Amino acid sequence: MTSNKRSENVKGALDRFESGGDLGPVEDRKPYDERLDSLPPREKELAQESARFADLCQYFERQLMDIPMEIVDQLGRASRLAITERIEAMKKLNQKLMEYLDNVGQDPGIRQ
Repeated sequence: MTSNKRSENVKGALDRFESGGDLGPVEDRKPYDERLDSLPPREKELAQESARFADLCQYFERQLMDIPMEIVDQLGRASRLAITERIEAMKKLNQKLMEYLDNVGQDPGIRQ
């Protein structure tokens, strides 16, 4: 496969994550919630924890902050776990990101 063909395949796959793609940002919360509610309970919990993680990552990006490498490494390891263990790992990663934000003293508006 040529480099151009590979690049086209990757771009095509990534288009699914763009606005309007089936895995892209959600403009209307209702269809998202309906899709989430259709999942089995454990998968729904994993999706919720993953969405929290994604929201935190977006906050870091808007603040021009890097996510600590240890968290990135742990995320990579978590992706290979069974669903139950992955849920617990994602909860811990979300907690670590919140603690990191607290420690660096960024905008208190995100704290709850």
